[in-house]
Amino acid sequence: MSKPMFDAEALISMFESATAKQGEQLRKATSEATLAALQGRELTLKNIRGALKSVAEAASTGAAKNLGAGIVPEDLLDKAVAGMDEALLKAVEANRTALSTLVGQGADLRDKHLSKALDDLDKMEDAMFSAFKKAAAGAGAPLAGAWGQVLEKMQAGGTLSGAKATATAEQLVEQMQGAMRSTRAASMRAAQALAESYTAMVSGVLLGMSEALQGKAPARKK
Repeated sequence: MSKPMFDAEALISMFESATAKQGEQLRKATSEATLAALQGRELTLKNIRGALKSVAEAASTGAAKNLGAGIVPEDLLDKAVAGMDEALLKAVEANRTALSTLVGQGADLRDKHLSKALDDLDKMEDAMFSAFKKAAAGAGAPLAGAWGQVLEKMQAGGTLSGAKATATAEQLVEQMQGAMRSTRAASMRAAQALAESYTAMVSGVLLGMSEALQGKAPARKK
């Protein structure tokens, strides 16, 4: 099994020693850890799910050891989830940029590989929920209860990256349809120009025939 591309022990230690006032630091650290876990990998659902699961488990392990006074496990996990969601927003944007560029160059989203990439965007949020559920399943009490509350809140309100992924997929489809309409319009303009040229050519031929006939008419009278 390949090692995660982030420092899991450092993240565990950070969550283990975090205070209630360090929420922003936890969110940022989790976001950076998630991006590190995704770097160097294809952004497939399988790899995204694996990266999220590894980071979530590290945060969960650290939070489980930080049960002192004033510490609410749910708050720690909330920051972890927010950090992972923020990192996935960047992954979605990377996908959008790549796919949009390809569509602009004439690629068809119905192509097998591009179609799968688009389908993966639609399933991004489900992949997040799946990864977090696995992390929750491996957590002991009271973290299991805290994970349950975090997941319930997430499923009710959705995630930023999930909403962005859905909107991106819709925008890409619209972009492709617009490109197809432009191509059809260009084809129609070319056909119209050809038709106009044909009409002019036919008119010229008829005019020539008419002049030729008129030129021959006097000769027949003689």
